[in-house]
Amino acid sequence: MSVLQANCPSCGAQIEFKAGSTIVLVCPYCRSAVARTDRGLEDLGKVAEIAESESPLKLGLKGTFKDTRFELTGRAQLRHELGGSWDEWYATFSNGWVGWLAEAQGRFYLTFYQPLPAGTAIPSFAGLQLGQTIDGIPNPSPLMVQEKGKGTSVAADGEIPYRLTPGEQFEYADLAGKNNAFATIDYSMDPPWVFVGSQVTLDEIGLGDAKPVQREARRVSAAGMGCPNCGGPLELLAPDKTERVVCPNCDSLLDVNQGNLSYLKTLNPPTSQPEFVAPIGAEGTFPGDVKFKIIGAVVRSVMFDGVHYYWHEYLLYNPMIGFRWLVHSDNHWNFVEPVNPADVATDNVFAAGATVDYNGSKFKIFQNAEATVEYVKGEFYWRVEQGEKVWAADYVAAPMMLSRESTANEINWSVGTYMTNEEVEKAFGITGLPKPWGVGPNQPFTGRFYYTWGALPLLLLFVVAIFMIPFSGITKTALNQEVVLPPMTNATTAQAVFSQPFDVKANSNVRITAGANVDNAWADLDIDLINDQSQEVESVNVPVEYYSGSDSDGAWTEGGKSTDATLSSLPAGKYTLRVEGTWQNWQTQMPVSVKVEQNVNRGVNFICALIILMIVPILGLFRKITFESGRWKDSMFSTSGGSDDSE
Repeated sequence: MSVLQANCPSCGAQIEFKAGSTIVLVCPYCRSAVARTDRGLEDLGKVAEIAESESPLKLGLKGTFKDTRFELTGRAQLRHELGGSWDEWYATFSNGWVGWLAEAQGRFYLTFYQPLPAGTAIPSFAGLQLGQTIDGIPNPSPLMVQEKGKGTSVAADGEIPYRLTPGEQFEYADLAGKNNAFATIDYSMDPPWVFVGSQVTLDEIGLGDAKPVQREARRVSAAGMGCPNCGGPLELLAPDKTERVVCPNCDSLLDVNQGNLSYLKTLNPPTSQPEFVAPIGAEGTFPGDVKFKIIGAVVRSVMFDGVHYYWHEYLLYNPMIGFRWLVHSDNHWNFVEPVNPADVATDNVFAAGATVDYNGSKFKIFQNAEATVEYVKGEFYWRVEQGEKVWAADYVAAPMMLSRESTANEINWSVGTYMTNEEVEKAFGITGLPKPWGVGPNQPFTGRFYYTWGALPLLLLFVVAIFMIPFSGITKTALNQEVVLPPMTNATTAQAVFSQPFDVKANSNVRITAGANVDNAWADLDIDLINDQSQEVESVNVPVEYYSGSDSDGAWTEGGKSTDATLSSLPAGKYTLRVEGTWQNWQTQMPVSVKVEQNVNRGVNFICALIILMIVPILGLFRKITFESGRWKDSMFSTSGGSDDSE
């Protein structure tokens, strides 16, 4: 590697340009930004020192990307127009590449300058629309505009591969694509330059062993700061990231400018909002066995039908992971993580019944309203304001909630995972959290067991019934005969007649069917089943009646010309039927058909078992319907849903 040595034009100290791609070098002695030009060295002015940070990165770190070694040779610190800052580390590769490793809110994005195909026109900054897909940028998946904004170069260190002017403002747009694709359009150039890459982890670029810098000395000085309004002591939990802090002594909202505090206003919490449950500074262990610390808390609200509905959002921080949120609403909890907007498939419809697709699941819209910051505590990585508003839409697929927040210049998606009280208590090592109210928007239904596993006995019953058919056999006819009862001597004296003998088998039920050709008349038949050997008798009554006619409603019928009765199994042997009867037209003879069948499958036991086994699944489904009704009654779009089968 060739090294260019020279003297700083500001202080005269010796400086070295180690990389051929270096355009600007920050003098380590006087903090001057020294530019290398074809005419020599140019002093671009003093740059501020890098604000102290818990970043795991530092100049001189060496890593690997796509089997190519690189070294972090420079760092620029840039400030967002709405507050907050991010770092851009410049990676010099052994093959001559120059990469930009951006670090923002604990996430890392590695990008490279991407020349555009001839004829490609990038939209102007003013013409960019959030959510717009930018055509012509070489990338495996389309890239959509996630954010557009203005930044300011505030600090730098090491060697910078472009002309960095202290205090210079620039316009940019961040783009996102599927599979963590990421790109930035830099409008400080004309035409704009495009940098394409992806979101990466430190492990993926060979820096997994990097640890956050310990800032104990900084914390001591922060603890010694006093509130400019009341003089009370303050301690910043994330001094390198904090833009706003609320004094815990006087509720003053303070602006933080590299440790310098300025008073903005005194906050007054809404009288109707519930108290914060979790304290600032509490540490908890969350999914992935990652520890986060609560550094801030926000009260937010939406208004429906003139009524304010409040919830709390706790800002979690881990220097290696970045920021997450713990949302507390009606004593329901959600752990919220950022989502790549390009991974959400949406048609930008926010009305009743609208859905979006994410990670293979379909999410149904729950609410879409303007959310307002009502009150804050602790510290924040952006310049939070009381009264700050965003447009928020929530979509549910229990136990997940997908949320979209948008402002004039930025769209953010996040996904919340429902946490039970027990899980939150375990995370923080506490007990006694207040019980939830009602059903949470993405609270999973835990009674699914009753109508899923509870239905297994029903399935088993049907299987057993099917397999029992061959073993139980089929119905067999033991007797099928017509007998004739002679005319009755009077209207009350019954006549009787016997059938021919027939065989009855043991361990099989017996069904006796009797039929008489009655028409608008009746016949009352008593049938005795007589064992010819033992003379034991089993008796059944078989009434037969049939009526028909017509009226103003049309033709009608009532009854039938045959009736049956069933007996349980009888001893095997030879049997005879004794048929005795009276009938309406007693002066004429009465032909009667009798049939005796065995092994008749009536299904009584099956039906009884079916009814009993259906009790649990039906109760489970009823609970499910009631649960879903409770979920959607609080939705802006309660008439659009009422069921959600994605738990």
